[in-house]
Parts: sequence; structure tokens; C-alpha cells
Amino acid sequence: MHDIRITIRVKPGASRTRVGGRYGDDVLIVAVEARPVDGAANEALLDALAEALGVRPHRVHLVQGHTARTKLVTIETDDPDTLRERVRELLG
Repeated sequence: MHDIRITIRVKPGASRTRVGGRYGDDVLIVAVEARPVDGAANEALLDALAEALGVRPHRVHLVQGHTARTKLVTIETDDPDTLRERVRELLG
């Protein structure tokens, strides 16, 4: 099992949930409909990211940035090369 770390820029309160795009150099943008109240945006972020990367939600963990827009997420995977390639595709 490998852990892959990804820096995320979350946009809470978006009109729709979507994963993709680049913020700065290598920060993945995730827009979520949920508002940043009681951790709702963080949960929506983790669910959207898991779906976009094709991993189970329990393998995606918020490591840093619980109250910030820029967050660090760890993803557990058995196939790190495929996961890294999917992240590159989402970055555009």
C-alpha cells in the first residue's frame, strides 16, 4: 500500500461539484456545492476526489488545512503510477 499526497484548492459553495483544473503550479482545484459549515465542504471534497480518482472514499484522508481553502490530502493506493497519472489528467 502506498500513500500519495495531493495539494487541493477547494471552492465551497459552487453551483456544482467538479474536480479539475490547476491553481498555481501543481494544486488541484475541487469545487463543491457544500458550504464550509460543520465540515460539510471537507466531506464533499473527500467524496468528490475519491469518485474522480476511482478510489474508495475511506482511502482518502484530509491531512492538513481543515479550515483553510488549500488542503493536503493523502490517498492510499495499491497502484500509485495510475493514480499519479489520473491526477496529472485532472490538473490539465
